[in-house]
Amino acid sequence: MKIRLAADLQTDSIVDGTGIRTVIWTQGCPHNCLGCHNPSTHSFKEGALIDIEVIKEKIDNLVFQDGITFSGGDPMCQADACLEIAKYAIKKGLNIWCYTGYTFEELLKMSKTKKSIIEFLKCIDVLVDGKFMLEHRSLDCKYCGSTNQRLIDVKKSLETSSICLWNTDIDLIPNRKKEYLYI
Repeated sequence: MKIRLAADLQTDSIVDGTGIRTVIWTQGCPHNCLGCHNPSTHSFKEGALIDIEVIKEKIDNLVFQDGITFSGGDPMCQADACLEIAKYAIKKGLNIWCYTGYTFEELLKMSKTKKSIIEFLKCIDVLVDGKFMLEHRSLDCKYCGSTNQRLIDVKKSLETSSICLWNTDIDLIPNRKKEYLYI
């Protein structure tokens, strides 16, 4: 299986979720949000097709990372490949964040015809949902760009069948390796 990426994996990010993260930049986004910080990821034809086994090898070589963040582009446009990568990353003790222009409610509807979407959602700890809206842009938002976007605790939301927002005042790094916290 292959995934279309906009760039190589970015390690050591501290702005794409909690802790130290590796970002997987997917290529292709149907939303084309005005003011998007990543417009070069919109085309579904650009970027590079990479075998997910190559991504898994790169995950094997990560050090001092707390989690994986799927961004882009829109990772939900490649849910099958992202699901396989997420399952692998979880086995390696990493937590999962995902940015999407779709709302959680839209994804649940889409998952009725594309099962990999619900399976991918089940792997995600925090989903940053909703299109970036330039008129709602705020530098005060934590981990997102506009005030309409939500940070959703996916596991709790699926469990309760209602939207549960993630508390930005807590540290969601369940698998953090304590031995390197104070290096």
